This record gives sequence, structure tokens and C-alpha cells, in this order.
Amino acid sequence: MTSSHPPKVWLTEFILLGAIWGASFLFTRLGAAEFGALPTAGLRVGIAATFLLPLLLLRGQWQALSTHWKKIFFLGMLNSGIPFALYAYALLSISTGLSSLLNATVPLFGALVAWLWLKDRPHGMKILGLLIGFVGVAMLAWGKASFKPDASGLVTGWAVLACLGACLCYGLSASFTKRHLGGVPSLVIATGSQLGATLGLALPTLWLWPSQPPSSTAWLALLAVGVLCTGVAYVLFFRLVDKVGAAGSLTVTFLIPVFAVLYGVVFLGESVTAWMLICGTVILLGTALSMGLLKLFSPAQ
Repeated sequence: MTSSHPPKVWLTEFILLGAIWGASFLFTRLGAAEFGALPTAGLRVGIAATFLLPLLLLRGQWQALSTHWKKIFFLGMLNSGIPFALYAYALLSISTGLSSLLNATVPLFGALVAWLWLKDRPHGMKILGLLIGFVGVAMLAWGKASFKPDASGLVTGWAVLACLGACLCYGLSASFTKRHLGGVPSLVIATGSQLGATLGLALPTLWLWPSQPPSSTAWLALLAVGVLCTGVAYVLFFRLVDKVGAAGSLTVTFLIPVFAVLYGVVFLGESVTAWMLICGTVILLGTALSMGLLKLFSPAQ
């Protein structure tokens, strides 16, 4: 589906969302190391809901939420509760870089679901962009995961499967939003989905609460991932779904590994190899093609 909005209208939001979600893996790993997977996910959505609810009330959009609450609450578990828990579990045994690379398969799931469910058939250039983006991710991720225990006894293959399961949830939720919640304000969907996920994860969060008090670093990490990487990010994401379509908006995940690597260099002193730069360029090329920002050739006159 081709967006009717000029690229400049949504391009800034697209890049900003990639930058914000690129940081979410780092914050989630810091939190999950002390809170555990399910409490991390539960606190993330709870903090996001607390941040978003006053904004919803100030804009007078509570009535819209009460009208669509069942569908929005269901979306909350599909688009937040389940995938956040899966990623928090995965980040206990694999790196933030690898998890963000696996996250870049979301557009492939999203395009397939949109094709089968919404009959949003991808065309040649879009298919090419998705394939190029996936090739870039595969180049980076090759050989990074194994079902054999490593030196610390971790089996990273299960973590990889958890990430892919989260990606499938994202693909399903984007088409669900487009099919059942079209026209609903993005703030209503963002707030309601976090409320629904909070209710769904409340009991597991309390049941599995850590026996040792988490550090201030872990709390600050969850505050950041809840407010910025969830509350603010989902408002941007649902705006993009309205503007460029379900499958198209999911290609933002191609940018996430690039930002994740950048944050590692700037804040953690990690090194970047020439191979990583090449792969990052391939990912950006695929993103540009799949979003219609770049064309390899012009249609015949």
C-alpha cells in the first residue's frame, strides 16, 4: 500500500521511533538482570500506562477508549505484554545487538500477515526492499546463536526463538490495528494497549517479584524504557500505522540495529568493524526501498 502522505510528513517520526526503540534493548537488559523477565515486562507497561493516562484525560479522549476498550486491551497483550516478556527473557542470555537484529525480521512477519489478512499484496520494489533488509540482518546475525550451551551454560537458541515469537506478535498486532482500530486516535490506542497489558501482567509481576531489592540503576532503566521507549514510542508507532500502513510502518525495525550499535559505541565504548558498517548500509538501503524513499529505476514512460 502506498502512503498518501508526503514522505517529509512522517519521515522525522519514522527515524525518531527507530532511535528510541534502538535504546529499548539496552534498558530492558539492565532491568531484566535484576527484576526478571515477567516483572520487567509488567513494570514497563505499567509505567507507560501511568505516563500516558493523564495525557489521554487532558485531551478528553476517555470516551473513545471506553468505546473500543475490548479490542484495545486485547491489542495490548499482543503488541506489548507478550513480546515485552519474550524480549526480556531473551536478553537474559543474548546481547542487545543480536536481539535488535532479530527484531528487524518484524517487517517480514508484518508483510506476510498484511498480505494474508488485509490482502495488502506487496509489490516488486517493496518485496525487494524487504529482502535486502533481511539479507543485511542475516549478514550481521550469522553464527551468533546456537542451541549448544556456551561457557556460562546458556542456550541462546531459545532466546532467539523468543525474539522471533515477539516479532510475530508485532506483525499480527499491526494488521489487527489497521483492520479493527482504523481511525481511533493514536493516543487512545497507545494508552489503552498499555493499560490492557498492565492488567494482563499484573499477577505474574507480583508473583515473580524479585526477593532482593533491585538497584537504582535497574529502576531508572525501567523508567526510561516505560516512559520513552514505550509510552512515547507507541504514540509515534500508531501514528505511522495510520499514515503508511501496517506493513510499511513495521520497517522501522530495520533502523533499530543501526541505532543500537551507535549507542554501544557512544555510551559503552564498543567497537564497530567495517563489516558492521557494510551490513548497516544494506539494512538502510532495504528500509528506503521498502518505504518508497528510494527507487532503483523509474517506471517506463
